Formats: sequence, structure tokens, C-alpha cells
Amino acid sequence: MSLPFFYVENLIERIIVLDEDISKHIISVLRMQKGEELLLTDGKGAKATACIIDDNRKRCSVKIEATEKEKEEERTSKITIAISIIKNASRFEWFLEKATEIGVSEIVPLVCNRTEKERFRYDRMKGILISAMLQSQQCWLPFLHPPNQFTDVVNKATHEQRFIAHCLPEEKQQLSSIIHHPSSIIHHPSSIIRHPSSIILIGPEGDFTQTEIDLALKNNFLPVALGNTRLRTETAGIVAATLLLL
Repeated sequence: MSLPFFYVENLIERIIVLDEDISKHIISVLRMQKGEELLLTDGKGAKATACIIDDNRKRCSVKIEATEKEKEEERTSKITIAISIIKNASRFEWFLEKATEIGVSEIVPLVCNRTEKERFRYDRMKGILISAMLQSQQCWLPFLHPPNQFTDVVNKATHEQRFIAHCLPEEKQQLSSIIHHPSSIIHHPSSIIRHPSSIILIGPEGDFTQTEIDLALKNNFLPVALGNTRLRTETAGIVAATLLLL
């Protein structure tokens, strides 16, 4: 049976006192005791095996026995999904969970011209990412940005591969076709051949405006389609992530 897996912000110290919520789960829910082992990750590639040395249910202490570090360069791809905040918070939370399980590197909540809801509970959303990371036994936590204006994201993008998925009847390539024929992707001068970074823009209910699309094209974003059907925002985000990570 695999060891229980928990998140802590850093693994620098040899002795770590876990916060009350984690301590309660370990001692009161899992009924673990002094001398038992568990796994910890800092969400930055490090995974440690630790032993419980104080089974206090409010301030459980553990001693790090061994640590291994997965280098960032060993990750398959560096994928950023910039996706509009949507009215139904539970659907956005579903996207965050699945994007984490798939292995997305960064998530940028977008505020677009047609975004209907701008309130964003950052702490709750990050908590969903942490839970999904642990459930999928990963040691990389996607970097969750605070909400960003569409224009800021587009103007500041430095990714080697840039895409915008929209529904307007304009000339677009299927993202799946581009992935299977990588020579058609625009590679910018700073492109890292081995693991090029990618960003894709996913619009709100109602899609991007023509002005937003024009701005993206001006900033070297390639217009793409994600299939032959019209997808919900959160579904489009997962389809895009899956295709890019292939």
C-alpha cells in the first residue's frame, strides 16, 4: 500500500511541524502513530519520505528521512492554459482539478470583454490544485496566477508557441493537426527545441471579441480549432491541455 501523501510549502528543515489541518487528518482520521512513515511534497518537484516523531493531532511533527528531486527539465512539456473565468464556479473548479491531473504547468484566469464573473476565490482554487496534485501522486503544483486582463496576458506572452482557440468562422488550423505536424508551429527565436513552452487562450461563454482576436494575432498567436463541435469553456481548456501535452 502506498504511503499517505501531503503538501507542505517547503522541505528545507529536517524536522517539520505540520499545520493543524494536516495534523488532524494524519492523527485523527488516518489514525497514524509515532514511528509511521508518510510522503511530503513542496509542489516544486521535491518528494520526501518522513517519519512521525510527535503524533500531536494539532501539531504533528515529522522527521525527513530521504528526499528526491525531480528536475523541472525532466517534465514532458511546459503548458500554460490562459482561460476565462466563468459564471459557474464549480465548472471552473472542475477544470482546475483535471488540468492538474493532466500535468499543466501554469493556469492564468483571464478577464475578457465578455467574462461575466470576475470574482475569484484564489485560496479555494489553489486548494483544489493541491488536492488534485496529491490525488494524482505528482510533485509539481501548477502555478496559479491571480486573474489577469486579456490584453496584459497577450502583450506580455513570451512563450515559444502561442495559440488562441476561438469560434469565429475565420481561417484556423486544427490544434490536433499542428501537434501531429510540429513543423507548422511558429517557433520564436528564443525557442527551446527540447521542451518549447506553449500557451493557449481559451475564451468565455460568448467567445472572444474580434478586437481580442486581432490583438492576439498581432502578438503572434496562431488561431486554432479544438475539434468540430462547439465546446464549453472548461471543456475546451481540458481538450487543449490534453492535445498540447501529447
